Amino acid sequence: MRSSRRVEIEGDVSEGFEAVRTAFADNFARRHELGGACCVYVRGEKVVDLWGGVRNKSTGEPWQEDTMVLIWSATKGLAAMTLAVANSRGWLDYEQRVCTYWPEFAQQGKETITVRQLLAHQAGLFAFDEPVDRSVVADLDRLAAVLARQKPSWEPGTRQAYHALTLGFYEGELLRRVDPQHRSLGRFFQDEIATPLGVGLYIRLPDSIPNSRLAPLANPSPLARLLGFPIRMTFAALNPRSNIYRALITNPGAAICQDEQRVYARDLEVPSGGGVGTARAIARAYSVFATDGRDLQLRPATLQALSAPAIPPAHGFYDECLMGELRFSLGFMKPGPLLPFGSDASFGSPGAGGSLGFADPRNGVGYAYVTSQMGPTLTMDPREVALRKAVYAAIPSPAR
Repeated sequence: MRSSRRVEIEGDVSEGFEAVRTAFADNFARRHELGGACCVYVRGEKVVDLWGGVRNKSTGEPWQEDTMVLIWSATKGLAAMTLAVANSRGWLDYEQRVCTYWPEFAQQGKETITVRQLLAHQAGLFAFDEPVDRSVVADLDRLAAVLARQKPSWEPGTRQAYHALTLGFYEGELLRRVDPQHRSLGRFFQDEIATPLGVGLYIRLPDSIPNSRLAPLANPSPLARLLGFPIRMTFAALNPRSNIYRALITNPGAAICQDEQRVYARDLEVPSGGGVGTARAIARAYSVFATDGRDLQLRPATLQALSAPAIPPAHGFYDECLMGELRFSLGFMKPGPLLPFGSDASFGSPGAGGSLGFADPRNGVGYAYVTSQMGPTLTMDPREVALRKAVYAAIPSPAR
């Protein structure tokens, strides 16, 4: 059913990509969009840059060109970029054991875990046994000690379980260990990726960003959520003993990324779920990874590793947290049955509610969609799918 609400669509599309603007407008008319943005680069050229709708549902303020929004787990792709930079500089070997760089990690059965296994959610470290709150997350030394003491839930390398929040914390400490300056992951991302590219994108949102630039999230209705999520997932999310509850909802839980007074948490790093930025910034970063990587001095060998197929654990790609077959490699999600995107060489990360960012090296695509209206589906949000379908229809002879 079409809405009578008229929404002003801002931005530009290149010739041949007009259908993307149409799909974006249809998101507001037919797919319950509130406010959002989409940006696409193809072979280094920006071909789509659209935004529109409402930034703040309670005030009706419009989404502006520089409006930023929380992207939840799409942040995982940004965090993985920092380790890719470290790999390109020869500081980090994906095939090496984590304890080679972080000796304290070698306890509680974690001695043989490789960087590749950790980044593929195959380490069995998807939840914390010790209490972890905001004060622990803010103190990287305290957090590192908790991370090192954590015991895997099963033999590493045998099963896959989505490390919804913990992955970013492990990545952050690993990066601190290999970076000659021992920077936090958020600081490293700002220094080595966001600032060189001149983009508005943060894993550690500073106090200097005013609330007026941030789009508060609007949750889906309880009915939409009930109808959108698989029933098994819904029941698991209500069970405090389930894997997904322990990984995502508690200790510290994804809500740590938000702040009632400041919209989103400030000066706090949650590298698996606390990224805040624009679609334009995300697409620009992925565009570098989708082309030659020159703007970030990425080595061809690193880009080839990111494009390679995911390697499953011993029991296959079934995810013990998300209850479906998903594929992860080197910190990114790869295309799979539950979320096919781009070509088989693509890599990126979706976020709860519908956001998605990815690089498709085969077609030279850097893509991003962000929204303030949380969708009720786990993957394949209809708004994002419509945009991506229009993008790929406009690319000449897309390779798969």
